[in-house]
Amino acid sequence: MVFELNGETDLGKGITQSLNAIVGDFDTRQFPDGETYINVHSDVKDKEVIIIITLLEVDNFFLKLVFLSQTLMELGAKRIGLVAPYLSYMRQDIKFHQGEALTSRIFANLINQHFDWLVTVDPHLHRYSTLNEIYRIPNAALHAKDLLSDWIKKHLPNAYLIGPDEESEQWVKAVAFNADVMFSVAKKERYGDRNVKVTFKQLMALPNQPVVLVDDIISSGHTMLEAIGSLKQLGFEKIYCLAIHGIFANQIDRTLINEGATEIITTNSIENSSKSIDLSELISNEIQRQLGDIK
Repeated sequence: MVFELNGETDLGKGITQSLNAIVGDFDTRQFPDGETYINVHSDVKDKEVIIIITLLEVDNFFLKLVFLSQTLMELGAKRIGLVAPYLSYMRQDIKFHQGEALTSRIFANLINQHFDWLVTVDPHLHRYSTLNEIYRIPNAALHAKDLLSDWIKKHLPNAYLIGPDEESEQWVKAVAFNADVMFSVAKKERYGDRNVKVTFKQLMALPNQPVVLVDDIISSGHTMLEAIGSLKQLGFEKIYCLAIHGIFANQIDRTLINEGATEIITTNSIENSSKSIDLSELISNEIQRQLGDIK
């Protein structure tokens, strides 16, 4: 049985159909004082239950997620799995200053308490080598690189791929290899949260060749924006932005288009207008493994 906490999504529908699962029925609303009401109508006793929720802006609904999970447990669910295509609280993976909260570990401990397993897609693993360093429950960090490569092969087979900064190298390298195209990685100098400079060390693309900026996340988008500006100054006109997770803070996707991006392409890990790459089959196959249907 599948519950989508924050409304029906294309990804949730695809996963539910692929698993031939039942859609869970529940009500939720806010009381006048802001507190959350939850009422589960479906019979979940002895059932495998899956909650699908992308954890963007999770601070706004985390209590609702906990309340739903706890209620399902009290109603006799066999196991409760969390499918979080975008997994939040992964960037704060070290204490830079005395007194800072190591939120990645704290958040992981909360998820560990309320769920039996976790499936996500390309979490931002930087100083952690695997999710097992902070998540004690069975988990799977899936990779969308093959799906991104397939999109390149289908739509831009002659593209030149660029990682907009050093951290993006792991994604652009994998996507380029699978798509059999050339790539390079730019150098980013950061002067503040919204002030960056992007330079290209080795740029072997031809002037009329489409270039694709590849990263795992487009959040503030300032690195992509700077890279687009630099490429335009070099004479490139066909500039695409390809990412796994499209957060698009402050509607930066519109700004990217207005400033010269030909198209923005993301997966449907987050509901947005750029969700051209479907993750439902990738995730459904892993859910079946978690449930023991696939060895």
